[in-house]
Amino acid sequence: RENALQLYNAVNRSDYADPDMVELHNLDRGVSLSVRNDAAFVLDLSLSIYEHQSTVCPNMPVRSLVYFSVMLKAFIGGRNIYGRTLVRIPTPRFAVFYNGEEEQPEQYDMKLSDAFEKTIARPELELVCRVYNINNGKNGELLGRCPWLREYALFVDHVRRCHKENGYDNLGDAIGRAIDHCIGENILGGFLTKHR
Repeated sequence: RENALQLYNAVNRSDYADPDMVELHNLDRGVSLSVRNDAAFVLDLSLSIYEHQSTVCPNMPVRSLVYFSVMLKAFIGGRNIYGRTLVRIPTPRFAVFYNGEEEQPEQYDMKLSDAFEKTIARPELELVCRVYNINNGKNGELLGRCPWLREYALFVDHVRRCHKENGYDNLGDAIGRAIDHCIGENILGGFLTKHR
């Protein structure tokens, strides 16, 4: 909850302070045997659906629609969507954090309508995923507002450097060296020590 709160504040330029306000809603194989997402939570009447990608995936809006649809069913629960009373749902917000090696802009939007077989001027259904490139030198302001995301980006960058220095030979060795370095520099230190 603390990490979700910190990331939400960074993305939305807000300053919420109470992690107990965060209501986690991640999909795992317990909710659906075939659908699983990275992070989803409700805060400030918004349902944030956040994904991480190390490769460029133009299908993120389609995937996000699937995630949202599964979650929407749970939010509606037993409420009457056929009645005269409007059933309110959290406002969905979609973000993708990219740290792959393929060059990408600092930020850009991916739209569900890009996947439509037929292009129309005003799509009747749209979903927009905001993509944040979190590679070294990108989105410094965002990473400055979210220390754990900045540290994650530093860790991945260090893994890549160790792997390159090793002639791209042994990724496991590069990860081990990066973990040792990051623990020594207190970059994700507690997490890496616990989950090594």
